[in-house]
Amino acid sequence: MKQRVWLLDSSIYIFRAWFSMPDQWHTADGMSLHAVSGCARFPCDFVKRTRQSPWVAAAFDESLGSCFRNELYPGYKASRTLPDEALAFQLRACRTLTDLCGIPSYGGERYEADDYLATLARLARTKKLSTTVVTRDKDLGQLLVENSDQWWDFASDQTLDRAAFQARFGVPPDQFADYLGLVGDSVDDIPGVPGVGAKTAAAVISSLGGLDDIERNIDSVAALPLRGASRIKDRLQEHWPQALLSRELARLQSEIPGLENLPEFHLTAESTERVANYLDSLGIGGPLVKRWQALGAEV
Repeated sequence: MKQRVWLLDSSIYIFRAWFSMPDQWHTADGMSLHAVSGCARFPCDFVKRTRQSPWVAAAFDESLGSCFRNELYPGYKASRTLPDEALAFQLRACRTLTDLCGIPSYGGERYEADDYLATLARLARTKKLSTTVVTRDKDLGQLLVENSDQWWDFASDQTLDRAAFQARFGVPPDQFADYLGLVGDSVDDIPGVPGVGAKTAAAVISSLGGLDDIERNIDSVAALPLRGASRIKDRLQEHWPQALLSRELARLQSEIPGLENLPEFHLTAESTERVANYLDSLGIGGPLVKRWQALGAEV
């Protein structure tokens, strides 16, 4: 069995805690800590379940409004608001906590968390490692390159491999960016092609292939067994540049400059104690600190 690297889409779990957990923890000066509390539970539980794999890394989104995709399309994620002071504080605290734990973490102004994870996944393949991306984000299905790769929603304990991902979305992972080029993504403000929905996009790609194949065989769209196939062809032709742009926005960047080595992770009793002390200094004590101390005793 191939060894496995675990890649954590940390920001998505921070935001999940931000929106779902009660605002009952605060610093001495009144700053909210509920996202930090939720984030602190996640790596503790994750490390216990994955039995201290030597290959773990995390990525954080720190590029809202400054990502290279905004240069391609200024409207990319334009509907999202920048984090306020309370959320920005907790995002920084969660990355600090991850670093103290010893999990190598990545983030920056030009590239998104997904791009760091895609680059790490590519580096993992050079080492013949299988990849599990821990996320709730469908876009990261693009990292399912090998049959042994996995997409794992840790919170719901739902795992997808390549076949299961294709069964859910109707296209294989390597054509998911083409699929988003057609349907767009309202969450990320990716426009896609107006009037082309998920089933239509999957059917066209299943019959003709990705966007490059569709462009070469655009007249064949009108002959597909789809309701309004002729109108679909016309929509594609009219909005084709937008489809190509949307695919480029959805496609993950897997060669971030300067990220050339896959880091190793080794949990130690010292690192768990650092996390426990940090939580205590913030004002999050009690059971959560004891949980990290217990984890340290198991190391």
